[in-house]
Amino acid sequence: MTTEAAYAACRAIARTQAKNFYYAFVALPAGKRDAICAVYAFMRQADDLSDDESLSIAQRRIALDAWVGEWHQALNGNPTNDPVFVALLDAQRRFAIPPQLLDQLIQGTATDLEPSSINDGRFAAYATFADLYRYCYLVASVVGLVCIRIFGYLDPRAEKLAEETGIAFQLTNILRDVREDAQRGRLYLPLEDLERCGVTASSITAISSGQQLTPEQRQVLAIQAERAGQFYKSADALLPLISPDSRAALWVLVTIYHRLLRHIEQRNFDVFSARIRVPAYEKLTILGCGLFKTLAQAVWA
Repeated sequence: MTTEAAYAACRAIARTQAKNFYYAFVALPAGKRDAICAVYAFMRQADDLSDDESLSIAQRRIALDAWVGEWHQALNGNPTNDPVFVALLDAQRRFAIPPQLLDQLIQGTATDLEPSSINDGRFAAYATFADLYRYCYLVASVVGLVCIRIFGYLDPRAEKLAEETGIAFQLTNILRDVREDAQRGRLYLPLEDLERCGVTASSITAISSGQQLTPEQRQVLAIQAERAGQFYKSADALLPLISPDSRAALWVLVTIYHRLLRHIEQRNFDVFSARIRVPAYEKLTILGCGLFKTLAQAVWA
């Protein structure tokens, strides 16, 4: 398989499944866009294996371990016909992405397959925000640390800022997906926050569509939104530190995610009646602004 064919396959995966991410990808130069699509397709493969509810948890672990083994063989120079592996190997070499970061991406997707040590294992949960931060780091911050290798940066401060930007994104995802996660036996609201607000975990997981939230339940969600808002400040600081030709793409992505958080807040945290999204017309408007920024940068450079 040629590298170009492999990248084409990854672009197709990103175009059909990346949703918020793909709008940002469009604003990147072609070579960087291909690399980001390869990273996304790699994460998508790992996520799909971890989330395949047609298999038991044990079967998913076996399937993921086998896939990881194939990836490591490809990374060590063994031939592969997997288009995602072919594309990612090229991207990893061109942009000097540390292999350990890619392993951490996989570790993040496998986190939900680990048995819970709290709540008698009834559902995946996190006792403290520090525990949740570590989870967010693995599933989102590591993505940011990979992406800035592709975007390009010189100032080492960019790494911590990318980490914190990932935390902002994942906290936003957690708020949006509370209902869906609860249905799958997962709760990503720190139990210490529930206890502080006088809310039980079971009262959150039992909320049905259209049910009115209590003020205490809304307060738990508002705590996460406040944290996310603070971490979005790191995204603002990160923007000027990455290469000029990638700033518009990061701006698009940050703006879409921050807008999603605002929509959740405007709905008074009712994430149970319907899934909250940034409408396509808003995303296209944001993308248009991002592309204008790219054009302006090229003209004024």
